Amino acid sequence: MDVSRRSVEEIDDAHVQEATRTVEAALFIAGKFMSLAELIALTDVNPLLLKKILQDLVDVYATSGIRVVRQGELWKMDVAPEYATLVNKLATGNSEFTKAEQETLAIIAHKQPMKQSVLVRIRGNKAYDHIKRFVAMGLLVKKKMGHTNELRLSEQFHEYFHADADNESGEQDGKE
Repeated sequence: MDVSRRSVEEIDDAHVQEATRTVEAALFIAGKFMSLAELIALTDVNPLLLKKILQDLVDVYATSGIRVVRQGELWKMDVAPEYATLVNKLATGNSEFTKAEQETLAIIAHKQPMKQSVLVRIRGNKAYDHIKRFVAMGLLVKKKMGHTNELRLSEQFHEYFHADADNESGEQDGKE
């Protein structure tokens, strides 16, 4: 098979682009400083290529609201200093869900499908308000089951949180 030089370069460029996206995603989701060894283990990117990618990402993000920061031999994706105040406001309680709502939703996600009565025993009467809100938002499916309701995450939950339905601890059968 005769592979032209142009084809090899295209394949190489595609590999570098994919590796760059992988490293970028890892830095974004980690939210902490990571060593080269951690990044290599996580992304499976060649160490020499990884160093080049990290430097390229520093340059790419230099004029955006996000920065790729190096501290010694550690790397992190972070908010640009001029936006730190804004991010701190968002991170200190202006979340879309209260801590109690987040805990309720986490229990449902972990134990689904589950009876509403069991959830209320675990979380208390405030769970009724949480359930009402989650159903209204389309994040939960509530189905009458005897004197209580069965609670299950909806497909919209998975889309909203970018979660894979197949990786849930509860069994997913695709039916809502």
